[in-house]
Amino acid sequence: LALALALPSLALENGLARTPSMGWMSWERFRCNVDCQADPHNCISEQLFLEMADRLAEDGWRELGYEYINIDDCWSAKQRDAAGQLVPDPKRFPSGIKALADYVHARGLKLGIYGDLGIFTCGGYPGTMLEHVKQDAQTFAEWGVDMLKLDGCYSSAEEQAKGYPEMARALNATGRPIVYSCSWPAYQGGLPPKVNYTILAEICNLWRNYDDIQDSWDSVLSIVDWFFTNQDVLQPAAGPGHWNDPDMLIIGNFGLSYEQSRSQMALWTVMAAPLLMSTDLRTISPSAKEVLQNRLMIQINQDPLGIQGRRIVKEKSHIEVFLRPLSQAASALVFFSQRTDMPFRYTTSLAKLHFPEDAVYEVQDVYAGKIIGALKTADNFTVVINPSGVVMWYLRPVALRQQAPGEGFRPALL
Repeated sequence: LALALALPSLALENGLARTPSMGWMSWERFRCNVDCQADPHNCISEQLFLEMADRLAEDGWRELGYEYINIDDCWSAKQRDAAGQLVPDPKRFPSGIKALADYVHARGLKLGIYGDLGIFTCGGYPGTMLEHVKQDAQTFAEWGVDMLKLDGCYSSAEEQAKGYPEMARALNATGRPIVYSCSWPAYQGGLPPKVNYTILAEICNLWRNYDDIQDSWDSVLSIVDWFFTNQDVLQPAAGPGHWNDPDMLIIGNFGLSYEQSRSQMALWTVMAAPLLMSTDLRTISPSAKEVLQNRLMIQINQDPLGIQGRRIVKEKSHIEVFLRPLSQAASALVFFSQRTDMPFRYTTSLAKLHFPEDAVYEVQDVYAGKIIGALKTADNFTVVINPSGVVMWYLRPVALRQQAPGEGFRPALL
């Protein structure tokens, strides 16, 4: 990081990712399955990405903002070509990445690709050593790539400190707008002093802070717990153009119940997290699709203020409350149960959650859709939260106390 501190012209300034990126990513669901002979339907191949692009374009995802189709690891040949250039596996990507990008773009979507700042990628494919950074950035730009995820396997802390800022400059120099997703902080433990989030926000559009998500509720909980335990460090780092990334949405796979799926979506939204699904969109269930396509949820996630929410209450009863301030003095509240017994009746008031006195809100239940009119700050209310489930509210002030000119609404804890 000392190396990075010495570099004056770090700023990414690419004007991209003003709201959290949305789309689809191959890794969690399809991993490094390269056996197209035995499993042609699910292997990492151009066919998989063409089919997912069709689903995003035709099944209502694109209109909601899910626009990126992101290739993860294991797409390339095992060797660079004679000119030192990365090449896609010729059997699995016979048409090449440029043709795939053209197909994706023709459907009003964008293409993401994966690289690794090391000798090899995590899956054992050619990495981007420091001497290849400019070449690879140029290759990706020529192919028509719109997002790069740069992993950190098989690289040292020194190489990362030099390579991640170097790639930011190289991507900028191509002249093509490419969203830059870094795994740098995840390889340095995610916290200061090893991670300097001020510098990171000038280099990357989004970054992986913590462990890879797995298809389990335990994995979701471990990520949520780490992010909110460390919210004082992480929350100020996020904003338009630079986001914390708690990893992919696993809704629609095998490890989450319906309640847990709703919880992941609500918690990722309150975190202002990128919404990158990793599931089989060809076979997704109607209930999982309904969670992922909730319009009000997406509106909250994509709020232009770009403020990451915080956990404001952690009860002994294993109920937690999260708050995210939104534009136009609105807010999102998530009531989350980590209980495993039965639905829990949780009683509180907006006053206890530090909302301004003498204010009145219109409240909309994000999942149920129902509207509660004229909830005063002092009014007690009760929400019934299912085990490992959430109740999520969107609150809009209808009668605020008199404010001084220019005074913005902020709940006291934020």
